[in-house]
Amino acid sequence: MYLIVHYNSYHNAVFSNTANQLTGKVNEQYNKIEDFFYLKRTNDSLLKANERLYNKLRDNFQLPDTTSKTVIDTLRIDSLEQHRRYTYLQAAVIENSVNTQSNFIVLNRGKRGNLKKGMGVIDINNGVVGSIVDISDDYAVVMSLLHKDSHIQGMLLKGNGETGTLSWDGATPNIISITQIPKSAKVAKGDTIISSGNSTSIPKGMLLGFVTEVIPEKSSNNFLIKFRSAVNFYNLQYVYAIDNSQQEAINQLIEKAKQQVK
Repeated sequence: MYLIVHYNSYHNAVFSNTANQLTGKVNEQYNKIEDFFYLKRTNDSLLKANERLYNKLRDNFQLPDTTSKTVIDTLRIDSLEQHRRYTYLQAAVIENSVNTQSNFIVLNRGKRGNLKKGMGVIDINNGVVGSIVDISDDYAVVMSLLHKDSHIQGMLLKGNGETGTLSWDGATPNIISITQIPKSAKVAKGDTIISSGNSTSIPKGMLLGFVTEVIPEKSSNNFLIKFRSAVNFYNLQYVYAIDNSQQEAINQLIEKAKQQVK
């Protein structure tokens, strides 16, 4: 066989083609196995890359009101950096519940990772997950939208910016209600609901979900709207916590105002 293949050009070509196909198949299967074992490393790299991209988005910066500022001693090279409003910090979900009326999510990042109580949390597709309610040095607890005490403000993407309050009845996971939307609003099945921005934790425009049912309330002039959450809480693995640099200052002003009222 060696002599036939080695000294006959036709048989040599046939043998080479067959050998190449065989080794190609073997290499293909090997690469699939190798890719599988490197999948976690790839996911981690993508999360870090997304974090860097999130932090460069134009919406994360806010230009200052300089009408009363007359003297500037120095100017930083990156003049936007000193006015950054939102910073995104990636974390992994290590525990998650969906079947109770008070569902929480645990993240593998805490105070040491610059997370703070009150931060909003989104998934990798800009879907709102909830907000951080408790924290330790290495872990954070998130109250998800699937919690009876979660009352984030939502807004209809279409229409005139009508806003309402989210609530979850504990019955069907991933199906959430929004109330206080007037019957004058133009809303239909499939419409998008986003965050209103009336909060220091969740920026405006983050995805909440898609309308599944519009029910006119008999006792009021409002709709009861049910929607499917944009986040798949059954398969939540990675998230981003949102650090609002203005949050602490705003909260201090609010607390001061409450004390003055008392």
